[in-house]
Amino acid sequence: MLNGTGLGFRLAAPAVALGLAISPAPTAAQPSAAPAVSIDADDIGGLVTGPNGPEAGVWVIAETTDLPTKYAKIVVTDDAGRYLLPDLPQATYSIWVRGYGLVDSPKVRSGPGRTLDLGAVAAPDARAAAQYYPALYWYAMLRIPGADQFGGSSDIPEKLTQIDWLKQVKNIGCVGCHQLGQASTRTIPGVFLEGRTHEEAWMRRIQSGQSGEQMTNQLAGVFGGAPFKYYAEWTERIAKGETPQVQPRRPEGLERNIVVTSWEWHTEKQYLHDLIASDRRHPTVNAYGPLFGAPEYSTDLMPILDPKTHWVTFYKLPVRDADTPEALGPGHAASAGVLQPSAYWGDEKLWDTRANNHNSMFDRQGRLWLAAGLRGVDNPSFCKGGSEHPSARVFPLERSSRQVTRLDPKAMTYTFIDTCFGTHHLQFGYDADDTLWLSGTGQVAGWINTRVLDGTGDAAKAQGWSPFVLDTNANGRRDEHVEPGQPLDPARDKRIVPGSGPYAVMPSPVDGSVWYTVGVFGGTPAVLRFAPGDDPTRTGLTEIYNVPAPGFGIRGGDIDKDGVVWASLSSGHLASFDRRKCRGPLNGPTATGDHCPEGWTFHRYPGPGFEGIAENSAESSYYTWVDQHDTFGLGENVPMSTANLMDGLVALKDGRMISLRVPYPLGFYAKGFDGRIDDPSAGWKGRGLWTTSGDRTPWLMEGGRGSRPRAVHFQIRPDSLAR
Repeated sequence: MLNGTGLGFRLAAPAVALGLAISPAPTAAQPSAAPAVSIDADDIGGLVTGPNGPEAGVWVIAETTDLPTKYAKIVVTDDAGRYLLPDLPQATYSIWVRGYGLVDSPKVRSGPGRTLDLGAVAAPDARAAAQYYPALYWYAMLRIPGADQFGGSSDIPEKLTQIDWLKQVKNIGCVGCHQLGQASTRTIPGVFLEGRTHEEAWMRRIQSGQSGEQMTNQLAGVFGGAPFKYYAEWTERIAKGETPQVQPRRPEGLERNIVVTSWEWHTEKQYLHDLIASDRRHPTVNAYGPLFGAPEYSTDLMPILDPKTHWVTFYKLPVRDADTPEALGPGHAASAGVLQPSAYWGDEKLWDTRANNHNSMFDRQGRLWLAAGLRGVDNPSFCKGGSEHPSARVFPLERSSRQVTRLDPKAMTYTFIDTCFGTHHLQFGYDADDTLWLSGTGQVAGWINTRVLDGTGDAAKAQGWSPFVLDTNANGRRDEHVEPGQPLDPARDKRIVPGSGPYAVMPSPVDGSVWYTVGVFGGTPAVLRFAPGDDPTRTGLTEIYNVPAPGFGIRGGDIDKDGVVWASLSSGHLASFDRRKCRGPLNGPTATGDHCPEGWTFHRYPGPGFEGIAENSAESSYYTWVDQHDTFGLGENVPMSTANLMDGLVALKDGRMISLRVPYPLGFYAKGFDGRIDDPSAGWKGRGLWTTSGDRTPWLMEGGRGSRPRAVHFQIRPDSLAR
């Protein structure tokens, strides 16, 4: 929802006191004799105190515009209210305190090598304090229609279920593109509200900007317009002064050791989908090197950030064919034109991509592989029926909406790799051929043998694809099969079309299988396993495992070093699936999706849930990634998710969820992330996670119009004062 609406951030002024006491998390005040903070020439440190003494678990933010791009560093105070901002580039910084139970302190100007004590400012009332809460706490106030409102008993279309509704208002719909609940979305711009009710304003709002047509088709079309009154009721209550009933806790434990560094690195009008920093199999690749953004529908200008020099440059992604159309219009997540003017950009068309780079991935040689278009959708003849290509003889393909390209950052040379199958996400396997596996491939598994490609330069020879076939006759090999929609035949196997096709792609480091999340935008949510065999096109076999209750809805996923799959669910869970736990047969006529509920485990995301929905978090995680190699510092094999309504990421460590929040600018929203080890011998300073703003409307975060996407580096220190 809300693509291109340009609703802008505004921090509400303190309202009339509501008569509610502000109760920030307790500050563990220490004796006044607590040791002073020790700093170096590139640090700033000191003590944060409030009306009741030292303030523990609050953020200290330092920002500067003296560098080639806007730069900020953020740390958390310790139990005694002390802080240390480490390794600051030489510049003059604005420094202030932000925290739960507070309003922002006055900004103080200072520079590295100085001790600086700061005064925290208590929030005058509950409404003022709540302006700094993560969006999750506000979005959880949205009311969800009760189960009795579905099935034709209300104005909700009869075919829809409550789970369909929840998926739409969470990570499969609205929160798949935006952070709902931050200041810009829980309020309505005056230009949309003038002379209208809140319900009418919501109808007008979603028609705005670059994807108004798609949003209108979903909410007014598929959902019959019913969501408008629920969003209207939500924003009306907030406009009247209602605030979240649940208050977030201040960072504690390991959360106080996190250091957040950010750089602005793109334009104010166009968004980034993702970034890449290293090869996830070999995380020292590209050590201390530049970061590369994936701008998806917004533009062909790929930003490149050098975090050592703070310089941002751009590379314009080319297309091979001059008549390659823009990746806009029917079949895409962006309209060809502006349906209604934006509150910020009017009728201006902001998105103009042809390459449509969705994701990128480094290989061990430091080359960048991109899921990017290079031509129109009509496939070359070698992909189609009548071709002698081995895969085309088994399953010909007529069209592909996005292909593969490669950038060599050292020479800045760009290579087109035409694929018969579509592409979306991409990951390298752990085999000797460095096979690149793709998602977005529709009815097939698709791959590129990069060893063959490097040796021959022949994209047709290097690629292959295979339909998804279940071994329903249980003989351990792939045979002739029945087609989707046909009944099972005890003598044959069964071809399936897994919902809307593969979404996340996850080559296993254990056994050479490849896993996908499927059923994301249609069909049954599940994880799918493809075992290539000796000749993947002809021998590849598939297994599918549906998400059981209480889980529902699936989006991004990853695999750990033990072969366990982890995924973000719409139900507000980080789910894992361990095939080793399955008690029944993994193939045969009963192994069609619902045969291993025991393989699933659910871990509830932190934060409040929607009222009336059992055991839920309103968190709407977009993607999950596993830190196989301890690039962050919590240990190997730690699963992590984007926390899209909590301004950052969340990690599951020893059964506990650890929040990695970006408290400034409010409204930070990530769609993916990566880990890199710059120097294995440098301790915490030599490793970290990298991510970027992924909200499709960057002007909706704090700062409003003119705000730019930020690249963010998360590091974790051994203690909150480590230099």
